Amino acid sequence: MLNVLAYLIGLVSLVIVFPAQLPLLGWANWFALPLIVVGVIIGALSSKDGGRNFCLVVLLIAAVRLMLGGGFF
Repeated sequence: MLNVLAYLIGLVSLVIVFPAQLPLLGWANWFALPLIVVGVIIGALSSKDGGRNFCLVVLLIAAVRLMLGGGFF
């Protein structure tokens, strides 16, 4: 059950992170990061690794975008 919850949190985060890849919308990643971290923690508590790994991939996408945009753009 925790794995499914981690997947759902990852999907919600992905919906926030996907449009944040556009120029001048990088600030939206800051709203997604706490949600992604919660998903990673919930996924780590699960017996399966899929939800955690999905959240980690979304976290990687958001972090790379923030680094490329200088943390804001």
